[in-house]
Amino acid sequence: MLPYLTEHHADPGRVHTEGHATRAAVEAAREQVGALFGARPREVVFTSSGTEAVNAAVFGAIARTTAAGVPAPALVATAVEHSSVLDACRRAGVEVELVPVDGRGRVDPSEVVSALTDETALVNVQVANHEVGTLQPAAEVAAACRDRGVLCHVDACAGAGYVPVALSDLGADLVSVTAHKMGGPKGVGALLVRKGLRVPPFIVGGAQERGRRGGIENVPAIVGFGAVAEEVAGSLGAEATHLRALTDRLLAEIPAAVAGIRVYGNPADRLPNLVCFGVEGVEAEPVLLGLDRRGIAAHSGSSCASETLEPSPVLAAMGVDAEHSLRISVGWTSTDVDVDAVLAALPEVVQGLRDLRS
Repeated sequence: MLPYLTEHHADPGRVHTEGHATRAAVEAAREQVGALFGARPREVVFTSSGTEAVNAAVFGAIARTTAAGVPAPALVATAVEHSSVLDACRRAGVEVELVPVDGRGRVDPSEVVSALTDETALVNVQVANHEVGTLQPAAEVAAACRDRGVLCHVDACAGAGYVPVALSDLGADLVSVTAHKMGGPKGVGALLVRKGLRVPPFIVGGAQERGRRGGIENVPAIVGFGAVAEEVAGSLGAEATHLRALTDRLLAEIPAAVAGIRVYGNPADRLPNLVCFGVEGVEAEPVLLGLDRRGIAAHSGSSCASETLEPSPVLAAMGVDAEHSLRISVGWTSTDVDVDAVLAALPEVVQGLRDLRS
């Protein structure tokens, strides 16, 4: 990214030499991102984030359906979608059908099919859940939508870089991805748009991205996205195995070390990089603070850990207690030493809090 932060500042839409240089960098990154996600370069539309990509899918599908003569388009989403999906659906001002999930956070494709109507403009489903890690039957849902002529958007932001994600394999019409979740720069994402599908742009005012997203391209961030995509493409399998070994230890050893632990999500069919627990008898906030003082950054779906001061809708949809939840993630720099630190700190923090309550 450095040369495009310090030397090459030209608008990639210009015809002069410097413009051609930055355009070439953007298109090279487009090829790298497309290669990782099983998409043709022309199917990659760069955005400012995964959130923007999600919004472009939702609002673009509604605009497309309305233009086709459907006066009251509707949306379908699973109840455990990311807030960017659920909030976009609600803001669209149309009917939204939320499909429930089971106690492990997995949706039944047949229930998605049952929610479809002649007015359905778009179905939204995740590759994997961002809160508990449960993998979703996204390809099955996309196939069912395709059979019924309904557009399907797959939010792959949480899964990209940790499990294989390919537009071609998913069979979806639209797939949203982001760079920062897999170690790339913040502030850049992409919407993968199936060849032949035209959806009205969410951001207008320019002809960038072949008229599919207005606004000058963030060249350094796009270059960084391409670089991390190429890196992940070559290391995904080995990295997933490494991360899975670390979280398998957490799943096995935390319940053995701390009484009253309940595992949330699917312990087998899940993302390799995160686990989510319920911790009986203590609120999440003091646990997070206690871990933080010991150099461990964790998260919770509790209201105290939410910017909206509301508990996680994911855990609520699963019927579990968000106020006692703890989510622990590992990444490409994590080692067994880091897991050892969690296993040493968590029992001490939890027991200290329980002693105060007794």
